[in-house]
Amino acid sequence: MAVLCKPAIAVPEYVITNDETLELARRLHSDHPQLDLVLNLIAHTGVRKRHLIQPIERVLQHPGFDERSVIYEAETKARVPAVVNRALDHAELEPEQIDLIIYVSCTGFMMPPPTAWLMKTMGFRPQTRQLPIAQLGCAAGGAAVNRAHDFCTAYPDANVLIVACEFCSLCYQPTDVGVGSLLSNGLFGDGIAAAVVRGNGGTGVRLEGNGSYVIPDTESWISYAVRSTGFHFQLDKRVPGTMEPLAPALSALAEEYEWNAGKLDFYIIHAGGPRILDDLSRFLDVPPEAFRFSRATLTEYGNIASAVVLDATARMFDEASAFDGDRGLMAGFGPGITAEIGLGTWTSGPDAVE
Repeated sequence: MAVLCKPAIAVPEYVITNDETLELARRLHSDHPQLDLVLNLIAHTGVRKRHLIQPIERVLQHPGFDERSVIYEAETKARVPAVVNRALDHAELEPEQIDLIIYVSCTGFMMPPPTAWLMKTMGFRPQTRQLPIAQLGCAAGGAAVNRAHDFCTAYPDANVLIVACEFCSLCYQPTDVGVGSLLSNGLFGDGIAAAVVRGNGGTGVRLEGNGSYVIPDTESWISYAVRSTGFHFQLDKRVPGTMEPLAPALSALAEEYEWNAGKLDFYIIHAGGPRILDDLSRFLDVPPEAFRFSRATLTEYGNIASAVVLDATARMFDEASAFDGDRGLMAGFGPGITAEIGLGTWTSGPDAVE
């Protein structure tokens, strides 16, 4: 019985509001031929504020990919351990009880991966397995939970630590002035999340099943162009409409377990933007309130990439509205276009009565 325990979340100290983002767009791109469209799109992202690892003035400077890589490593080492410790505390485990660390990030690169540094620094066993996931973008949060579930299915007594570290501000590119790029500048934020999947015991979401689905011929819709200046995010205007083909994939997985995807008790959905949530609500025929955890993440932090699903999960824990046996769905969406889908039931522990 693999159980996703309460995630721990941290966002950095520098804050930019949506109003400040709009003012920046007006000032930096006053001669943009589609400025009114850009401003309208940013205004309707549903984002109230975002958190950054640096003041916005430093983000805008873009000192080069080399320097950004140095910042990524330094900020990772400075910020991740505290989040990991809180996640371990939530799961009532010690570092030496972790058998696999899944480390997720699409906004920076280190080799060896940060998992090796964490093992040395925080007391994980040298035998701890490592699984870095770097190229699934926002879908990787769901993928990490699913791979943790798979591992605990193969090794029923194992425990898995998931870490999602996303510094999206390090991907800002001042020369990218397409509408999709400018919209992204007003949507993405920085954040770190960690959670433990316990093979035995624990309170949280008991993982029942998982699956993946890739929409054919959409691999160029969300992508990076990797250049000397770093990662250049590319977003196709068709992306917001992808819930129409993805909703049936979510329903199909639920049906494999004789569940109805439109009649579940809780939903943890990647909040890529408001239309994704609005469309999925419509296609699954669930009330908009069902996605309140994801909307809260989007409003307060923006799109924090792979960390969204863990933050939304933590909000469900904080609300304390789930009862033993409640059924739910988790889904992360990202490049591919890929959906990573999971099903789970709420459990208060091994002795819970459902």
